[in-house]
Amino acid sequence: MSAPISQQNVVARRQHGPHTSMFVRMLVQAAILRRGRAASALFAMVVAAAVATAMLNLYVDVQAKLRREFRNYGANIILVGKNSASLPAGTLARVDSVLQGRGVAAPFGMIVARTADGQPIVVAGTDFDRVRKLDKWWSVSRWPSENASLAATPTGHPDLSPALVGVRALPVVASKGQNFELTFQGKSLQVAPVGTVRTGAAEDSRIYLSLADFEAWTGVQPSTIEVAVSGSPEEVAAMLNSLATAIPAADVRPVRQIMEGEARVLGKTRATLLAASALIILTAALCVLSTLMGWVFDRRRDFAIMKALGASTRLLNGFFAAEAAALGAMGAVIGFVVGVGIAAWIGRANFHAAVVPRLSVLPVVLAGSMAVTLLSAILPISLLRRVQPAVILRGE
Repeated sequence: MSAPISQQNVVARRQHGPHTSMFVRMLVQAAILRRGRAASALFAMVVAAAVATAMLNLYVDVQAKLRREFRNYGANIILVGKNSASLPAGTLARVDSVLQGRGVAAPFGMIVARTADGQPIVVAGTDFDRVRKLDKWWSVSRWPSENASLAATPTGHPDLSPALVGVRALPVVASKGQNFELTFQGKSLQVAPVGTVRTGAAEDSRIYLSLADFEAWTGVQPSTIEVAVSGSPEEVAAMLNSLATAIPAADVRPVRQIMEGEARVLGKTRATLLAASALIILTAALCVLSTLMGWVFDRRRDFAIMKALGASTRLLNGFFAAEAAALGAMGAVIGFVVGVGIAAWIGRANFHAAVVPRLSVLPVVLAGSMAVTLLSAILPISLLRRVQPAVILRGE
């Protein structure tokens, strides 16, 4: 019984094998004989697939990376004492407990002091380490050490308080960078300018002391806490509500310029990515359509001979569609590899962080590329159906 079954299997393979083999060889020969057209269409699909891959990889990561970049531009939530009063003691610790590591908070206390010649100047007390993390956009020549307070200063004088001085305030208090004196409510403080700050805003006209020195000198508690929260607009809004609930003694306000600007940039970035991808894919589809149309006109005689030898219209349509699908699949695979490299380069160049390649994008790009080529083949296939063997073979 085993011999007849074996013979049947061999016969079946011989019946189906030549058809599959011939079909594949025809596809390969068609690409080789018209490699110029095939190369142009393949290049168009590679470009489209590469752009789609890069955009899809970036689309997932760009929101998180842009939000991280926005956090470098300062706070998006501000807590202010009601009726311009100081915030209760322990407010900063409560803010940190609500944030749970999802943001950075920095306290600020402000007063108007007098210089040695009686000029008023704004002095702020803050935590330099926190501000350094919160306001990375500040241009600072040198940050004072948070540990360098009244007990220990860079100059070695225990009575000097190190300070960060705004570039517009510096000529007023220490034109030559020398130590200077400030007075508040009859109490004087000797200050050593350690570094300068330039922001182009109100910070340029202020003097910043460490919070410990500020409180010891003035007895004033912080009245403002600036908070930079990472996350989507919905997550930031939820955090704002949590802070307002946890700290009823403070007015919790969003920094609308930052939040609205972030939302606009994210929305425009997404729209730009999608529009660029759609435009390039449409251009690739037109290039493929032009190539396939040229294939039909160049090979009318070949198709006429195939029809005259008994090939059905369905077989010819399938053959042509297979050529288009193979073109799309090859372009998708090559384009995926190129697109991953482009996404990694953009992430490194613009966000200084790697964009992780996502293999889940490959099936989407593969299906999309094949769909583009198959849709582009619809018009050429309709022309292929009109091929009349007798007319073509007579040379008409």
